[in-house]
Amino acid sequence: MSLAEKIKNDKILNTIAQEFNGEIYLVGGAVRDFALGKDTFDRDLIVCSEDARDFSQKLAEKFNATFVPLDEVNKIYRIVFKDKVNYLDITNPVENSLEADIKRRDLTINAVAVNIKTGEIVDFTGGLDDINNKRINFISEKNFIDDPLRLLRVYRFQATLGFDIVPELVEIVKKHKKLIHKPAYERVIYEIVKLFGGDYAHKAILDMDEAGLLEEIFPVMADVKKVPPNSHHHLDLFHHSVETVRQINEIYRNAPLDVKEHLNRVDFGGLPRIAHLKLAGFLHDIGKFSTWTIEEDTGRHRFIKHDDVGSKMALKILKDMHFSNKQIDYITLMIKNHIYPSHVMCSPEVTEKIMMRYVRKMNLNSTDNIVLAMADRLSARGPEITDAIVENNINSLKKLTEFYLSVRESLKPLPKLLDGNQVMKILKIKPSPALGEIMDALHDAQFEGSVVSKDDAVNFVKNFYHSMS
Repeated sequence: MSLAEKIKNDKILNTIAQEFNGEIYLVGGAVRDFALGKDTFDRDLIVCSEDARDFSQKLAEKFNATFVPLDEVNKIYRIVFKDKVNYLDITNPVENSLEADIKRRDLTINAVAVNIKTGEIVDFTGGLDDINNKRINFISEKNFIDDPLRLLRVYRFQATLGFDIVPELVEIVKKHKKLIHKPAYERVIYEIVKLFGGDYAHKAILDMDEAGLLEEIFPVMADVKKVPPNSHHHLDLFHHSVETVRQINEIYRNAPLDVKEHLNRVDFGGLPRIAHLKLAGFLHDIGKFSTWTIEEDTGRHRFIKHDDVGSKMALKILKDMHFSNKQIDYITLMIKNHIYPSHVMCSPEVTEKIMMRYVRKMNLNSTDNIVLAMADRLSARGPEITDAIVENNINSLKKLTEFYLSVRESLKPLPKLLDGNQVMKILKIKPSPALGEIMDALHDAQFEGSVVSKDDAVNFVKNFYHSMS
């Protein structure tokens, strides 16, 4: 089926073509996706013979959809359909010229237009050829200087499409990489998370690194690269981090439907959990360089409390980058607990009580955390790590996943039996680190099920406090 036929078969576009006059072009990502045989719900239209606002309002009325002005200065409008899945972005061409509009875009693969009434393909930049040959190519170096976010978009599209980047474009990125600090934080964050959401994120990360763009965005990687392979890791720490991203994607692709549906949820940041989980996977070991020691007698590499240190480092990094609080909470939680599921399942005797404590603590984030632990295990295959060790670890983590899925519907928030003020009054103590330790122990006892009432809680804190003395 030709590109024009695919567009004609699109119900929304066909309705517009049949019922509205004038020159109307589908352009950008929707054309690229149609050419690749993919479904698309996000359609960009350029209207050449009518005011974009007037046209958009007519479309909103026709489809009983919502009209949203995005940019009145540049005449960009959005039509959001009732299903909240399909939408149209509509504008007039810049300089009143379709050619000028298209040539101001970032990549050739995003610069093909199709007249939805006649089926005529308008390709000023060779975009269709690049799509067919799986190439990421540029239109103009100036376009990257005008909007440096496009430097990052190169790799976002590589991560989602798996295409190779032409060498000339790599040189442009190398030349202008420091301009990536100019765009608004929100735009950069969106592209980063979209990149990690792609099936080829691992490939894009390596190519970003080769061009020098990765360390502009994540300077911490300069230290991560200093940690070499060791008895537990066949890869140096940087490549272990990239491989963890790849393994998360593989686990996700082969996961049970309910796990996959959970990871597809958009609970924060406007993008799915899986994208944020892969970002957490990339950052999960950033605490290793600052905790790195080598035992004199054995030569063993140690990274004591790297999970806790890395979580605190990520907190500062992500705050400085202006990620949202919910995004930061999720990513730092994953980093801090990335070893936790394996520790749970390495207990001398794994009981339902032990597993229940885990799922009560991690709750909605249980499967995410287990997937990260699996990916970490599969990405560390040093000489001391046998196939049997890996297989046993992965099977035990699968068992923990199955347990969580079997009990998740029955999980309810634990009641707050005592607050800090009540504990201080009972024990006649003042605020101190000891109080925090007591409260943590009380929560753990509730997770385990040994404390279920207020009387239990009072007795527990009294006994625990005396044991500290």
